This record gives sequence, C-alpha cells and structure tokens, in this order.
Amino acid sequence: MIVSTIGQGLLWSLLGIGIYLTYRILNFPDMTTEGTFPLGGAICVTAITSGIHPIIATLLGVIAGMIAGFVTGILFTKGKIPVILAGILVMAGLNSVILFVMKSPNKGLSNFPRIQTFFTNLNLPNYFDIVILGLIAVVITIMLVLFFINTDLGQAYIATGDNEVMARSLGIETDRMKILGLTISNGVIALSGALISQNDGYADVSKGTGVIVIGLASIIIGEVLFGELAFLERLIAVVVGSIIYQAIITLIIYLGFDTTYLKIFSSTILAICLMIPTLKEKLNLKTGLEKEA
Repeated sequence: MIVSTIGQGLLWSLLGIGIYLTYRILNFPDMTTEGTFPLGGAICVTAITSGIHPIIATLLGVIAGMIAGFVTGILFTKGKIPVILAGILVMAGLNSVILFVMKSPNKGLSNFPRIQTFFTNLNLPNYFDIVILGLIAVVITIMLVLFFINTDLGQAYIATGDNEVMARSLGIETDRMKILGLTISNGVIALSGALISQNDGYADVSKGTGVIVIGLASIIIGEVLFGELAFLERLIAVVVGSIIYQAIITLIIYLGFDTTYLKIFSSTILAICLMIPTLKEKLNLKTGLEKEA
C-alpha cells in the first residue's frame, strides 16, 4: 500500500507542477486543467488502442494539452476574456473533443501495452514499476522546467509573473509569456492525465472533475510544510505534497469511508491547508525549517 501510494503521488505530482506554473508564477488559476487532464488520457489511450507505441501516444496527449492551453491563452490575451472564464470555455469545449476522440464516454486499455509494461522484465515487486515510471517522469519534467526557467525566455516569464508593468517597461511581450505559460502548464497537466490513465487502465471523459483541487492541495501542502524555498526546492515540495495528499486519501479509504464522497474529503484537506498559514500567523507559529533559518 505504501509503495502504491508513493507511485500514485509521483504521477499526480505532475498535475501539481503544471498548475504551479500558472497559479504561483503567473498568479492566476487556470480552469483549463479540468479539461486538459482527461484530454491527455483520452488521446493517449485512444492512440495506444489504435496501435501506436505508448511513449508516442503519451507525447500526443501532451501535445493535445499544449494546444488546449494555447487556445486558453489566445482567448485570455487577445480575446480579452477573463482567464477563469477562458479556461471554463475551453474546458467545456474539450468535453466534446474527448467524446469525439474516444467515440464513447470512456475507453479501456484491456490487454494493450502501457509504458509501465516495459518494466515487467525487471521482475520488480508489486507497484514498483509505477514508482520507477513516476520518478522518471518527475525528474525529466523538473529538469525541462528548470532548463526553461534558466533561459532568457524563462526569466522573462518569471518577470511577467513578478511585476507585469515593469516587465512591459523592459520590452517583454507579457501576453506572449502568458500564452507560453498556459501552453507549457497544460502540456504537463496532460502528461499527468496520460500516465494516470495508463496506470488506471482506462480513460474517462469525467476524469478531470475536481483535479484542480488535487493539484492545489499538492502545492499548498508542500508550502505549508517547507515555507520559503528556492525554485527547484519548491518543485520538489510539490512532489512531496502530492505524495502526502495521496497518503491521506489512502488512509481515508483504509478507514472504511465511502469512496463516493472522496471529493468532499479532497476539498476539506485543501481548505485546511489553505487556512494553516493564517492560523500560524495568528498564533505566531513557525515550521522547523523556518526556525533554523
């Protein structure tokens, strides 16, 4: 159970990293998340069942997510539609796209190969294949994000989130940075959807309902535990937060609670985590790491 929880946490942490790129850097929530997550899974599963290699199928899911994020960015920056509404519009539209792609509300993988299938020859203990896959995906994603952030384009992206007016005065095309951020963010989110759909063995049009809460919980739990961190450490904190969140959900299921009501538990966990910084401030409490600093 512990190994399975860690594996699930690693796969879901990609969702948190994707949301972090807009929610924490550009300082706005992106509702496209609830559409691109199942889109990544739908494209991936449909491609695999059509005979395409699982890795290529996963990349197709990522590309589909990036296109959806790009559309949201265009509606937001060029169409002057508020970002939340733009995200909702794209999310609603993606519901029809997913149904068109799968030709049904859900599609199973049954005996088709998945990425983790390639680890079967290693004779690993149960669920270790998911942990390895999750680690590889997380490490590659974090490395690519760090590479991007350390480029001139990445620094312009950071500057746009820090102070948009100043960024414009420096000649930075802030609208382009927002489009870029939404594109990359939703690509990472779609990657999470593709990998989780392969792990679950199916894709479903409703798989994205409430996933933004899961991603935000991963971010907030990491921030509550570790406080102020450097950029790389923040991404790692999101991964740790995701694993802790999945551990809490696993514990809730283990205690015998009805899984039908998992969404309310997810919302409650996020609400509590969001209130902790305020409570700490009122009670003048600090985490262990903050005291050492």
